[in-house]
Amino acid sequence: MDLAKIFHALHHADKPLILANAWDAGSARLIESLGAPAIATTSAGIDWALGYPDGNLLPIARLVDMTAAIARLIRIPLSVDFEAGYSDDPAIVGENIKQILDAGAVGINIEDGSAALSLLAAKIERIKAVAAAKGIDLFVNARTDVYLRGLVPEDKRVEETLARARIYKEAGADGLFVPGLIATAGIKGVVAGAGLPVNLLAWPELAPAAELGALGVKRVSAGSGIAQRVWAEAERLARDFLRDGSSEPLSSGGLDYGKLQQLFSPH
Repeated sequence: MDLAKIFHALHHADKPLILANAWDAGSARLIESLGAPAIATTSAGIDWALGYPDGNLLPIARLVDMTAAIARLIRIPLSVDFEAGYSDDPAIVGENIKQILDAGAVGINIEDGSAALSLLAAKIERIKAVAAAKGIDLFVNARTDVYLRGLVPEDKRVEETLARARIYKEAGADGLFVPGLIATAGIKGVVAGAGLPVNLLAWPELAPAAELGALGVKRVSAGSGIAQRVWAEAERLARDFLRDGSSEPLSSGGLDYGKLQQLFSPH
């Protein structure tokens, strides 16, 4: 089964690909068990789970280990949030991606942030060359932070996003991720001009996936949202237990122990 081919095809379906981003092997297996067609990771979620802040600071060896742990458990395509490639040197980014591919990924996200557009383009070119040499049609989802970081004035954001899309597509990108884009007019403009499948991030006031699909959006990601809710619930339960040691809050509402055991049995 060619998981890379399957993952590419999911971005050209009639309905948007919905990704409930995982942050470790267990969450990936849980999400797979719910019928997800693919798994994508959240860099923030993985970073926090491994004890690092988000922001391209995770040692690449830790990400490789996590990628391998997830790939061991699931049978569907895996896309890894590769942040900014963990280096500003495209050659090093290329060496890093080799390890991620060997660990089992068939897709990645890679972001521009406030760096020069030419830098991400060079990274994408290098990544695609490395993947091609391995015979892998890696799906590269180029994330632009024009909206997320407000890199240009609001009335210039569609224009700037499309300018970046052209550069990243020419470098070999397969998709365009525009976190922070929520307005219908902006979505229509980006979808019409990007020339790539457009990915949006779950965000306050973002329309439901069915409405986004009608606008031409091809992928909708939870990002770190699910992981953040899990952390909030863990904080609440731990705080309450530390306060009074009461067993009752821990005795209801959790997933059944046997169900969790079964989840990680060979499948």
